[in-house]
Formats: sequence, structure tokens, C-alpha cells
Amino acid sequence: MFLRFPWAKAYYNMLIERGKPHNTAIRALAFKWGRILSRCWQDSKPYDEAKYINTLVEKKSPIIAHLAAKQ
Repeated sequence: MFLRFPWAKAYYNMLIERGKPHNTAIRALAFKWGRILSRCWQDSKPYDEAKYINTLVEKKSPIIAHLAAKQ
């Protein structure tokens, strides 16, 4: 379910390519989703993928570079 978002799949693939086992990559992705959903709950706003991707770009996240390389 969580891998249907392009950034989530890029993050998972990035971790796998770095040599992390599947379970570790899924756990790291679940932790990231937990932080995102927690923030949505705190702000009483729905998840907005475009806003999250813009935040990744602003923070120069390696996920964006990996995402761009896969497209």
C-alpha cells in the first residue's frame, strides 16, 4: 500500500540499493510514514503528496535525486 507513492518506492529502493534488508527498509519506510501521518493529525490536515515532495526538494533530500533517476 505505502509503495504506491513514487517517493515511497524511491525511498525503499534507495535503502535496498544501499544494502539494507527488506525488513529494515520496510521498517524505515513505516517510521517515515508515521512521522508524516502524525504531522497531518497534529495540523488537522489531510496528506498532500505535492506538499511533501516540495518539502523534500527544499531540504535537498537524497530521495528526490533517487526519484529523478528512476523516472
